[in-house]
Amino acid sequence: MPGHARPGGGRDGHRRGRFTGGPAARRSSSPGPSSPRPPWAGPMSDPLAVGRIGRPHGVRGEVTVDVRTDDPEGRFAAGTRIATDPASAGPLTVERARWHSGRLLLRFAGIDDRDAAETLRGTWLVVDSGDIPPSDDPDEYHDQELIGLAVVTAGGDDVGEVADILHHGQDLLVVRGPGGETLVPFVAALVPEVDVPGGRLVIDPPPGLLDGS
Repeated sequence: MPGHARPGGGRDGHRRGRFTGGPAARRSSSPGPSSPRPPWAGPMSDPLAVGRIGRPHGVRGEVTVDVRTDDPEGRFAAGTRIATDPASAGPLTVERARWHSGRLLLRFAGIDDRDAAETLRGTWLVVDSGDIPPSDDPDEYHDQELIGLAVVTAGGDDVGEVADILHHGQDLLVVRGPGGETLVPFVAALVPEVDVPGGRLVIDPPPGLLDGS
């Protein structure tokens, strides 16, 4: 997720409007301005992503991290042991964390050079959802609550399903349909209903939004 803004708070694995790379998706009251979802596998009953390792930085084993948590300082503090997906890449122990040009850089124990860092590229850093306190905000959702929901228009027409959620200053739903993918801002004006138990999400798209899908 390019253009990371350092978020504050303490939630993980959700998507919230204003959190660039942040963990909570929340419907905003007004509109504003890919990363693939990992195929979860491993010992956790319901893992949530708190970051995704990107390219190496420098030659001493540091890596860039696409942050997916509102509490990067807490989640990635030195000495923290973090599970991974794929599980074979970890667990990883944070040796050093620092910010550089708005991007979080981590160095893990035993990862001492650029070649070793390169082997971690694309690895997801995950936590158990059981360790995350539930949100009391009715407009805030975990990633996995939204991904896979059927998407229909307010008139009842099938559009597709939520394939992913992107953060570019505001949360964007990636809606995949027969004609391709459409980005729908996750705002109340365009997404008036989210029915997680019913497995569907209702959108009220403006003219032209779905023309490419």
